[in-house]
Amino acid sequence: MPTILITGCSSGFGLDTARHFLAEGWRVIATMRTPKPDLLPASDQLTILPLDVTDPASIAAAVAGEIDVLVNNAGIGWLSAVEGTPIPVVRDIFETNTIGTIAMIQAVLPQFRTRRAGVIINVTSSVTLKNYDLLSVYTASKAAVNALTEVMALELAPFGIRAHVVLPGQAPGTAFAANARERLAQAGGFPEPYAEMIEAVFARLTAGADEEKTRSEDVVAAIWRVATDPAAPMRVPAGADAVALFRG
Repeated sequence: MPTILITGCSSGFGLDTARHFLAEGWRVIATMRTPKPDLLPASDQLTILPLDVTDPASIAAAVAGEIDVLVNNAGIGWLSAVEGTPIPVVRDIFETNTIGTIAMIQAVLPQFRTRRAGVIINVTSSVTLKNYDLLSVYTASKAAVNALTEVMALELAPFGIRAHVVLPGQAPGTAFAANARERLAQAGGFPEPYAEMIEAVFARLTAGADEEKTRSEDVVAAIWRVATDPAAPMRVPAGADAVALFRG
């Protein structure tokens, strides 16, 4: 069976993707900053590894074995105005969401190119399909990955390598809003002039019926489709809200 390496498996989309591929009989390399073996069922097909996508040595250790599919899912969420986003926070977001993704891709491409096969799946976000206030820096980090993937797909096609993006919508089942609020507090909070706008955005994140948003299983299904279907499109929305935005 093929081997899939998934980044960001400690929770959410990454964890559920690892569970699904493991249940389907794939060899799964589930990576996390701090490994938690009890999150996944024990299996000879499962390897859990520590991975910091901003650390070259950590990346090299994670990709030392043969890999058929790479899923770049690890990411940092952020919600604030540009004016209220310290430059160190901007750097952290891009280091993980954008540069970390590129570093992982560069690490697996030599073996993919040698075998003339391989699939790269970058999990970005449907916020790149429609502009939302206070998500400027986060959106920029994900939109860069979209553009990267589109051009990279052209570069890699002659080597038999596929590159795709999966675009999840708003997912109440994940910790995005809570984590964004925590990081905002750690960075000194939001600028007072934007207080009303920020509270309205947090309210929007928790409003609406969940069936109109994205479930983790939607994202897992999209990743499974891309990993197993050579005819899958380069961009695949995941979740009812993401599909609606994608269709315009």
